[in-house]
Amino acid sequence: MMKKPTFFLLAAILFLGSCGMLQSIMKSTFPYTADLAIPASSKVGEPHTAISIANSFDQDFTKDGNNANRISEVRIISAKLQSKDPSDYNIGNIEALRIYMSKTDGSDEVLVAVRKDITPNVGNSIVLDIDNSHFLDELVRQPSVRVRMVYLLRKASDVDISLKVSLGIGAEPRQR
Repeated sequence: MMKKPTFFLLAAILFLGSCGMLQSIMKSTFPYTADLAIPASSKVGEPHTAISIANSFDQDFTKDGNNANRISEVRIISAKLQSKDPSDYNIGNIEALRIYMSKTDGSDEVLVAVRKDITPNVGNSIVLDIDNSHFLDELVRQPSVRVRMVYLLRKASDVDISLKVSLGIGAEPRQR
């Protein structure tokens, strides 16, 4: 039979080890969010652009942060668009859209998500198709990034629309 001090020591080692592994998993995925506006003056059938600055909840990956040299192979892993104001705005009023990320000055722009042929009655939230063919290592080291949405309306609105885009970013630990 195992002695109590040995059992507690073994349990503590396993617990602390699993916390470090959980932190590693949590740190490897972080979201960027941005609010994008569609003005009521936007016309149906014409391409329009909405631009916003996005920030991450985890700013430790910036140049001044302490983890910038510990990550690599940063890619988009998820993208979601939802109505913010009005909260019940039907995103199906948008026919198609593309989401780009870049540095705040617009340089190094990369397509990260797209949605073509959006269903007319999709509701107030949709998951976008991601384009993870590009590494975003340099972009996530910036204090903030610019998000640009190019969209085509199916149906006009009488009021300005505010949408929230959430971009999930995944990173691998840098191999030493």
